[in-house]
Amino acid sequence: MSTPEQALNDGEASFGYKNVKAEEKAGMVAELFSGVADNYDLMNDAMSGGMHRVWKDRFVRRVKPQRGEDILDVAGGTGDVAFRLAKSGARVTVSDINQEMLDVGIERAVKRGEDSLVWSQQDAEDLKFPDNSFDAYTISFGIRNVTHIDRALAEARRVLRYGGRFYCLEFSTTEWPGFSEIYEQYSHKLMPKIGKMLVNDEESYRYLAESIRRFPKMPEFEALIQDAGFVQTRVEPIFGGAVAIHSGWKI
Repeated sequence: MSTPEQALNDGEASFGYKNVKAEEKAGMVAELFSGVADNYDLMNDAMSGGMHRVWKDRFVRRVKPQRGEDILDVAGGTGDVAFRLAKSGARVTVSDINQEMLDVGIERAVKRGEDSLVWSQQDAEDLKFPDNSFDAYTISFGIRNVTHIDRALAEARRVLRYGGRFYCLEFSTTEWPGFSEIYEQYSHKLMPKIGKMLVNDEESYRYLAESIRRFPKMPEFEALIQDAGFVQTRVEPIFGGAVAIHSGWKI
């Protein structure tokens, strides 16, 4: 098995601990999320011990959505963050590469009587929105699944208006002494077993745990955000760095 530290060669992308051809990763991720769409929120509960709901509340408070502004929520298929953003009166567009995830979100919106959201199937690396279209761009637990993070960040900056803000909520590497070992054991040994027990899907949970380990550490990801042209970047570790809110501005 590949190790977390295994270097990528040209034309390769990480899929969990495996290195795969870059052009194959998007299809593999799409297939995985098509299979877990109906249980995605249950998956997040298992991965975070239910804490993802608290983290998303904190994330939206950091975004500070305003009535009348345009916000793009990328990889937001089930609407979990978009519903929170929409409470402010902001005009929220939810995009996701996976239609099955969007269908879950649309169904949830219908049940809630929420009809203000726009739903759009989009690739984060190749958004079809015009330049300078949004006041804020959000992505939660999604950017580690894209094939080329730099392309997704470049697209985020492109579609933002000048003065627009970028916010990303993503799993990271905990810095608490001792806790990292506990979290490592939980995510790599217990989480797949929970997936098998809950939804008879061990491999999807295993991939998601591995994808967290191979995601760039906080300073490295901040550097990528800066390389994309964002300024006044900030990293806000949560839960000892197990999760982090990354932000930046387009000016």
